[in-house]
Amino acid sequence: MTSRVIPVAPFVLTVFGATGDLACRKLLPALFRRDFAGQLPDAATIIGVARAAMSRDDFLAMVHAAITKYVPASETTGPELDRFLARISYMAADAEGETGWTEFAAALSAYAEHIHVHYLATAPHLFGPICERLGRYGLSKGDSRIVIEKPIGKDLESAIRLNQTVGMIFPEERVYRIDHYLGKETVQNLMALRFANALFEPLWNAAHIDHVQITVAESIGVEERGPYYDKSGALRDMVQNHLLQLLCLVAMEPPHSLEADAVRDEKLKILKSLERIDETNAAFVTVPGQYRAGACDGIAVPGYAEEITDRASSTETFVALKAAVANWRWTGVPFYLRTGKRLQQRSSEIVVTFRKVPHSIFNSNSGKAVQTRLVIRLQPDEGIKLWLMIKEPGPGGMRLQYVPLDMSFAEAFDVSVPDAYERLLMDVVRGDATLFMRRDEVEAAWRWIDPIRQAWSQMNEIPRPYVAGSWGPSAAIALIERDSRTWMEDAP
Repeated sequence: MTSRVIPVAPFVLTVFGATGDLACRKLLPALFRRDFAGQLPDAATIIGVARAAMSRDDFLAMVHAAITKYVPASETTGPELDRFLARISYMAADAEGETGWTEFAAALSAYAEHIHVHYLATAPHLFGPICERLGRYGLSKGDSRIVIEKPIGKDLESAIRLNQTVGMIFPEERVYRIDHYLGKETVQNLMALRFANALFEPLWNAAHIDHVQITVAESIGVEERGPYYDKSGALRDMVQNHLLQLLCLVAMEPPHSLEADAVRDEKLKILKSLERIDETNAAFVTVPGQYRAGACDGIAVPGYAEEITDRASSTETFVALKAAVANWRWTGVPFYLRTGKRLQQRSSEIVVTFRKVPHSIFNSNSGKAVQTRLVIRLQPDEGIKLWLMIKEPGPGGMRLQYVPLDMSFAEAFDVSVPDAYERLLMDVVRGDATLFMRRDEVEAAWRWIDPIRQAWSQMNEIPRPYVAGSWGPSAAIALIERDSRTWMEDAP
């Protein structure tokens, strides 16, 4: 089975921060792959903008190097790369000053009939100044769109302030707050599984589901993000956006359609239904951790404090918590969330564990009946497994075996699974905001997160140490095992 490529309308996409890591590692390669697939129209144009003075040839050399580094060689040896580079130009502009903006506005005026997309791949403190200048120079008019990367604030107060600044220039329907996890094929397939099949939705409730686990594990450390990460931590960097968005997609009610606000209305209801975690219960349902020296993939690595050269840092690099959704569908079903750096392996997955059968008819010689699990794997090797009990083939009586119905996207479809940014960038051009966060979603997430951080501060909660290359602190194991459950880290 092959995928269909649907062309988009002519557009001009401006990448602010075009010389940065995000642009080089994700955005420009994603745009090239969409061009390689034949999705970009001939009139599509890309303008890189950054503070540094640079010739177009120098910028194209940088783009060429990025694409050949991050895109398979099989896609970069033909004429497609030259075609893509011909779409690109570069302009220098000061995000916090006026240098270059007159020239930039004049350059965009040549594309008056195109869809205008402004992508802010910059430090968060530049979001406001760039938006203000886009408005001042007449570049926010018509159907122009703004794409904002995380972090959107560091707490509720700063998120509201940032949203107000952006909202003064761009109306909400033209603001795209991107969370690349929502662009992953497996995440979108969660909605297809739930709402396009009669099998799961009747069982998708507290009467049939025992618990849900959401894990986003990284084997890498903070790398070059140390200065930012030490002011953020895992709760702000990952739980507030990625993990809560995944929780919303698992738990939300069926929307009346896939129209953007219909989906986001249902996600907002879940965020508002989350039971509060504060100083009264944080010690029992949350575990912050910080990695110490250890080994990842057989290579010795330093601890977090050594990597950022601040041995007194109390920033958490790991969080495990037990969340509860207080509504009729989910009351009594715990949602265990876990994320961290320098864990045993890179793995992101959602595990939905169904309740035990009410009565086993099989004797002890048949083997133990294990609970049915639906495992939605986001990375690596995106796919879906449904773990079921079956009879082991052969004579000799009834012997139960736990096996998966396995669907790997790479094997099921005769196409490489596209990067999330490929899908999301094209959604912005199409004007489809379904997979982007609305302002009230972001602020509702911060309303739930802020009391957790405040509780840690009041309790003087110090992150629990864990060895790099492990699955986190032992307290995270205790968190779930108190409920007679266990983390699903490998295939049963």
